[in-house]
Amino acid sequence: MKAAVVPSAGAPWEVREMPTPEPGPTQVLIRIRASGLCYTDVHIASGALGVSFPHVIGHEPVGEIVAVGSAVTTRRKGDRVGVPWHQSSCGRCEWCLRGKPTFCAKAVSTGIQTQGSHAEYMAAEAAATMLVPDGLAWEQAAPIFCAGYTVWSGLRLAEPRPHERVAVVGIGGLGHLAVQYAKAAGFDVVAMTHSKDKAPLLRQLGADEVVSDGRGLADAGGADVILATSNSYAPVTDAIQGLRPDGRLVLMGVAHEPLAVPTSIMWVRGRILGSSQNSPEHLYEALDYAARGKVRVIAETYPLSDIARAYERVKAGAVRFRAVIVP
Repeated sequence: MKAAVVPSAGAPWEVREMPTPEPGPTQVLIRIRASGLCYTDVHIASGALGVSFPHVIGHEPVGEIVAVGSAVTTRRKGDRVGVPWHQSSCGRCEWCLRGKPTFCAKAVSTGIQTQGSHAEYMAAEAAATMLVPDGLAWEQAAPIFCAGYTVWSGLRLAEPRPHERVAVVGIGGLGHLAVQYAKAAGFDVVAMTHSKDKAPLLRQLGADEVVSDGRGLADAGGADVILATSNSYAPVTDAIQGLRPDGRLVLMGVAHEPLAVPTSIMWVRGRILGSSQNSPEHLYEALDYAARGKVRVIAETYPLSDIARAYERVKAGAVRFRAVIVP
């Protein structure tokens, strides 16, 4: 099979011929139909997450099952499936026994401890796979397995109540989906961005108001939930001045700099929540919204042979809004 290989940390990606994986007893073999190229791939390719190189990364896979392991009973050949970040855990530690396996120190993550999805085939634990709704295009489904799952799961973690307002900071690959999910769930949505050219599109996607900074958010009435999807924390710090009493700030974008928290968060009794992908239930819901046309991924598609260019565009922030590789 063909696969995109990162030879070493920071090195240019190469498309190589590799052996097609054989599924283990509890695994399935997936023919990849689409693989989202996430900004987290930039962190992984730089060596920031401790991957051993050379390595095939990618953690937004969807495709058809072409083979099943001997112990697999819940999946069959021909199933349309995708695989999220978390694949398996030890099953024995405190967090596994508490029913929170994502906190397991020995957790296995797609594209980190396993071969990733920027390839023609990928093996994955059958128990980790999620069925992709019929009718949902591959290119639409793939980014839901990380970007969509992440923002919807973060919103669910914040537990917004009826009549509360949701603000989205960082209108990129995550943020454009966060606006749509918040609107689909019935909330008034404020999008915060310095890019004035994005305002018309954001209103089409469901934003009730578009503001440029935290002062603008406060002047617009503030937000009970702020979804911080930016890969820079400066605008997140700025947005806190628009947090309403008992408000929640949900961090889901990864930045290199530390987060500066203003003392104003004390006076409104605000909370900061860290969030990634919190429950398979949330993934099911995120896919369902997309299948029903409530959420639409805006993506650029690239053949696997052009993945090096796609990666450089993602790294430079030139993609609007997601990049999807189609083997």
